Amino acid sequence: MTTQIRPLKATPTPPPRPARVKWGRLGALRRWFADAVVPLRRIWFATGPFREALRPLLAMVVQALRVVSGLGWTLLGAGVLFAVLGARLGWREFSYMAGVLFVLVIGAALFAIGRTRLEVDFEVAPQRIVVGDAAAVQFRVKNLGRMPLLPLGLEFAVGESLAAFTLPALGIGGEFADVAVVPGQRRGVVPLGPVKTQRGDPFGIVRREVVWTDRVELFVHPVTVPLEPLGAGLLRDLEGRTTQDISMSDLAFHTLRDYVPGDDRRYIHWRSSAKFSGLAEGERFMVRQFLDTRRSHIAVVTDVERASYDSEDEFEMAVSVGASIAIRALTDDMDLTLVCGEHAAIQPPPHLALDTYSRAGFDGWTLAAATGRLNQLAPEASVAILITGPNCDFAEFQRARAFLPREVNTLALRISAGGGISLQDGVGLTMVSIGKLADLPRVLAGGQLV
Repeated sequence: MTTQIRPLKATPTPPPRPARVKWGRLGALRRWFADAVVPLRRIWFATGPFREALRPLLAMVVQALRVVSGLGWTLLGAGVLFAVLGARLGWREFSYMAGVLFVLVIGAALFAIGRTRLEVDFEVAPQRIVVGDAAAVQFRVKNLGRMPLLPLGLEFAVGESLAAFTLPALGIGGEFADVAVVPGQRRGVVPLGPVKTQRGDPFGIVRREVVWTDRVELFVHPVTVPLEPLGAGLLRDLEGRTTQDISMSDLAFHTLRDYVPGDDRRYIHWRSSAKFSGLAEGERFMVRQFLDTRRSHIAVVTDVERASYDSEDEFEMAVSVGASIAIRALTDDMDLTLVCGEHAAIQPPPHLALDTYSRAGFDGWTLAAATGRLNQLAPEASVAILITGPNCDFAEFQRARAFLPREVNTLALRISAGGGISLQDGVGLTMVSIGKLADLPRVLAGGQLV
């Protein structure tokens, strides 16, 4: 009996059914949000030109709403709350309180209505002072309106503080002037102003401010000491330094060469010309050739890293040392470059040099980074003075010195409050430690170092 094996027919696999999405409450919320947002977006884009036309009006509304102070918004919110409670609970007391609050806010808003026409002058004299001095801030207000002016509040910023005054009632064309004294207690830049006037109610519910002047900066310069000319003592570079650039007219003699047409006959060396003419056939003229010398360029780098100093007084002393050297260099008619962290100045006049030191403060610049920036700003510097605090050792000075060319004469000044004067020599670097600002003239003049 023969058994026949029949192949089984493959049963086709039905395609997978798509998963049924169960929206539930979240799905209903999403559909409602989509149905609400799409029409709003269409309306928003369709009303584009209309919104552009209303933009000035909206700006005026926003500016008007800013007039209401925090106290005013609190009173308005309390009034709305009392009005709702009075309507729901039927208590007349709540309704009366809401009416009183609304009337109070509306009455306060009436004080801010109106246009103030004033002429305000704001002057600071002098605009640059030294630590310990004071500056006078004078302001003058004149009523230019056609109506008498009620008393107004006037204020202007003095650094982080605020100077407030009350202007008396001014008639048509009336004037009022006053003076405020700003002491320069610490070195820095003190922003003054702008002058603002306030119109509003006596309770401060509505406050409308108008700015009349710009901000003025008062520079408080560091204390400096007079120094002798920098050509003596430790900084002997007043006459410039010799370079390898060939020049036909300078002070440093280099060599003799044959005369070529066009050379200045004033530089013919007649004695050598006669000697060569006697040894050779015919006439042979020799002219002098010089090495070019460059004008002295002094660079002062002040370390502004907080870790280099033990106290802020040492940092202030370092800034005073740098400012004293800078003023003496400018007095000696030397080119000057200053680096105080992020603040730098190249060949500044004296007042701008001191302004740079007024702006100086602690930041993340290390002494080496500041010296590298100096090399980019003034690659032609001939003398570099590095000023830092007691926590900067000789190795750190050497790392900073590596950013300067080898021929630059470098002096390191380390400020250690209360310490004595000491000297340490290294390869291409001289480091001097001083304990007070009064030691600087003796050190730079080449006085006794102990």
